[in-house]
Amino acid sequence: MPAAPVTAVLVHSPFLGPASLRPLADALAALGHPAVLLDLRLSVVASPVHQRLIGAFADALSDVPLTGPVVLVGHSAAGPLLPAFAEDLEDAVAGLVYLDAGLPTPGQSWRETVAPEVYDGLYKISRNGRLPRWPDWFDADPLPDLVHDEALRAEIADEAPEVPIAFLKEARPSVEWSGPSSYVCLSEAYVGELAQARESGWPTRVLDSHHLAPATDPGPVAAAVLEVL
Repeated sequence: MPAAPVTAVLVHSPFLGPASLRPLADALAALGHPAVLLDLRLSVVASPVHQRLIGAFADALSDVPLTGPVVLVGHSAAGPLLPAFAEDLEDAVAGLVYLDAGLPTPGQSWRETVAPEVYDGLYKISRNGRLPRWPDWFDADPLPDLVHDEALRAEIADEAPEVPIAFLKEARPSVEWSGPSSYVCLSEAYVGELAQARESGWPTRVLDSHHLAPATDPGPVAAAVLEVL
């Protein structure tokens, strides 16, 4: 684990809100590593989403004093944007941590990285050019099985925005990151990304958990993040 305090900037998925990472921020702080938890929900409600997200990220951190080595921790769909976030941050970024997250595909859209039927399924459930909230993407709401605390579950559900479906067709930023990267895998859905991380020689950790473990079981997740750092 880091010998000196590291400041972790936590970036939630565009399809969720800060409640999905708030317990992780508290767990990192309890271990002596300050965490900055962003709220980027307002930036994902209109296109171009990528551009708005990056601008909101830079604005959110412009007045936040960051001390010591700064690392960006991106959860889920925030992962592909980490290099662009790092480029726009005035403070030097010491490393990127992909937390059960997608990996960058510079210049490619999400739609180009998945099977056509995956996009078609989301298109069919979209309304007026917007995706439903993330818990409503599925035949059965996954939140009751993943988040047992009723108050936390309600907060995560209430925060989930309706993102323009155009976001899935927007080209991701063409930003290359040459600094250190690492990967923490929490669920089977991201074993492909974990394999890519290992092939790239990144430090990795695997927890037998689930995608929303940063909210429901933050202690082990915080320890894993610090281990890869």
